[in-house]
Amino acid sequence: MPPEESTLRPTLVPTRLALQAVAEHVLAAALHQATGHIGLRARPGGFATPPFPRPGPEGGATGPAPRIIAVAGTDLVVRDGVDERRAPLTTLRAAGDLAGITPGAPRDVYTPATPLDLDAPLPVDPTAAARLADWYALADEALERLLTDAADGASAVPSVQLWPEHFDLATSIGEVNYGASPGDDHHPLPYLYVGPWTLPPPEGAWWNEPFGASLSETHVGSVDDVVAFFREGRSRLGG
Repeated sequence: MPPEESTLRPTLVPTRLALQAVAEHVLAAALHQATGHIGLRARPGGFATPPFPRPGPEGGATGPAPRIIAVAGTDLVVRDGVDERRAPLTTLRAAGDLAGITPGAPRDVYTPATPLDLDAPLPVDPTAAARLADWYALADEALERLLTDAADGASAVPSVQLWPEHFDLATSIGEVNYGASPGDDHHPLPYLYVGPWTLPPPEGAWWNEPFGASLSETHVGSVDDVVAFFREGRSRLGG
């Protein structure tokens, strides 16, 4: 069972905001500069970009080996093929230097949720970072199972992505968003959500949010619990 909010709040919220700043201003920035995309992925120990072309000296792609930038625990990891560089997360400036980019979220795509303060310390607590990584891993497995349900012979299915602007791991099936948030201004603890694009009529207490339904991590003990929540949402929406 996850720790109580009173125990998590002092470190979880600052850690979440620090990691989101790295996701927005370093990982998504580097990915967008190379590909025009911003969607990240859950990875063991944290999250990462998908593989993308390495930037060349003039800004173009270079070499066949792809680049991956990842957050693993409290470290930033940059992999170019078999070469790897790693350093603790300290500031956005230092993270940008390690990644070889100028930090800054792609403002032409969305308005960043975190400030671009290059030299502010990044207060990443190891225990809180591990808790968020475990949450993403749990949700990633559940969302992949949900997509398997939804595929049912379809030639293409959506992917599961970590969106830097909300820092949630999510996918869409039909016109419904299914995801896992690490928390936000209204939910200090991580939570699951089902967000239909068109809200259904009120139905008891299940639709408990203005955007649809949520379930706090305090009620989640396994991947099966996550899958059950998402499937309940699909069922109620006729999926």
